Amino acid sequence: MRDTLIPGLRHESRTIVTPAMLVPALAGQLPPFADMPAVLATAMMVGFVEATCIDLMRPHLDEGEHSVGIHIDMSHAAPTSAGSDLRAEVEVETVAGRILSFRVRAFDSAGPIGEGTHRRAVICMSRFSEKIVERAGTATVGTGRPT
Repeated sequence: MRDTLIPGLRHESRTIVTPAMLVPALAGQLPPFADMPAVLATAMMVGFVEATCIDLMRPHLDEGEHSVGIHIDMSHAAPTSAGSDLRAEVEVETVAGRILSFRVRAFDSAGPIGEGTHRRAVICMSRFSEKIVERAGTATVGTGRPT
């Protein structure tokens, strides 16, 4: 992680809300969402905000580094329909070792739709991949016993 990743850095991303980002589109994986209103899913808003934080961090990371989200606390206060403009604004608030805290906000064409905080940890991809394999080796499949 480079010393250029400091508090005060800001980044903004924009996209258009597509039908795949609406709540009912999640029903393929999460059936209870099937009969919900066709508005931007909170999960998609959060994912878009996380992607904006990743974009901010990317030029400040060393080769072999990436980041993972470790906490999010965000409101979702207004409905957004397909075709609407979606914008995320993020700002680094603190850097504590390899942990970054962000102030995050989301907007649609009509105004603010959400705000909150997000934390990400900078990781070494090779070590993280080792942890994934190690953890998968202790996974259980339906029986409560290791596989």
